[in-house]
Amino acid sequence: MRRSELFIKTRKEAPADERARNAQLLIRAGYIHKEMAGVYSYLPLGMKVVDNIKRIVRDEMDAIGGQEMILSTIQHPEIWQATDRWSDDNVDVWFKAVLSEGSEVGFGWSHEEPMARLMTQFVNSYKDLPVYAYQFQNKLRREVRAKSGLLRAREFIMKDLYSFSRDQKEHEKFYGQISDAYERIYRKLGIGDITHKTFASGGPFSKFSHEFQTVSPVGEDTIYFHEGEAVAINKEVMNDGVLAELGIAREGLVEKTAVEVGNIFTFGSRYSEPLGLFYTDEKGTKQPVFMGSYGIGISRLMGLLAEHFADDKGLVWPDGVAPFEVYLCRLGDEAEVKKIADEAYEDLQKSGLSVLYDDRGERPGEQFADADLIGLPWRLVVSANSLKAGGVELKARGSDQVKIMPLKSIKETLGKS
Repeated sequence: MRRSELFIKTRKEAPADERARNAQLLIRAGYIHKEMAGVYSYLPLGMKVVDNIKRIVRDEMDAIGGQEMILSTIQHPEIWQATDRWSDDNVDVWFKAVLSEGSEVGFGWSHEEPMARLMTQFVNSYKDLPVYAYQFQNKLRREVRAKSGLLRAREFIMKDLYSFSRDQKEHEKFYGQISDAYERIYRKLGIGDITHKTFASGGPFSKFSHEFQTVSPVGEDTIYFHEGEAVAINKEVMNDGVLAELGIAREGLVEKTAVEVGNIFTFGSRYSEPLGLFYTDEKGTKQPVFMGSYGIGISRLMGLLAEHFADDKGLVWPDGVAPFEVYLCRLGDEAEVKKIADEAYEDLQKSGLSVLYDDRGERPGEQFADADLIGLPWRLVVSANSLKAGGVELKARGSDQVKIMPLKSIKETLGKS
């Protein structure tokens, strides 16, 4: 993509009413646009980051048998009334609307009920199970504390997967598989070493659920982590009984602030029974389907990565997440500089590298400031001085080291042939 053709406008200052650092940086760098408190639109650069995070998550979900679909955002009260989750007294995050004819609808904040009802049309026999269905979708929640940018928004992008199993044993096998998949996802995103599988409340469905908590000073959750045992416990469930059950000594725990980036739950028949989701087993006996759910906040991860990897100059995206791999700067209007920069742009793309080419002819300081703010992994500079020195300048984002090398060597350095 040529910078002159990209829909983007960087800015020196974020909106005065935006307090969260992740949103400040993403707005300034042209990734998102703030609509109102807790509501953001995703611009072309932001969409590329979202798509890259989705790709990493999708690959892992597909690898363990997940099948992608997308359900409606508009929800009929009936199915939620069946599970006693329509009333604002029981669930206080609903956005609802009264239609002109007087009927009421809600806007999906989660999809256990709709997914279970859908499965009643497709699951009849034990031969139809298991099913692992997931989606990427915008969720709407009436969040009263929308002050943390993408980390706590009223509209957000989520991956939610729902498992439908014959029994608890089959469910627990998949529960372990998806737990392992989540850990691979966080490693690919560059936060595996600071993200911990954390014991949390299982509610009425099981003794424990698990959250995946990323240690961060901007987190709103408190966890206790035992480094020797690699065990983390949410403060909400931490007590002597839990410690005894897990075989963990209180003295070895360290309190940490963290951001929840994923969760996995066991539901059993909590939703399948009231919604009529049953199957006939091998003996001809009618059984309720055993359910679980597994969420990852896609836009929350985008905000966390923006917050975690930034420096005083701007964003520093990890490999695989950045919207482009290389920011190519052309300094000067000399014919040779333009020729070499254009050739570099074409050649790098042919080698498989994604390139954002700053072809605007702006001053070096402005191009470099934008390159740092936008935060691509590599900055490549073509100028009269670099050509005299024997090639082009290569600099990794976050490093002060600048190398001059031929374009062929650049491709080899960046891992493309």
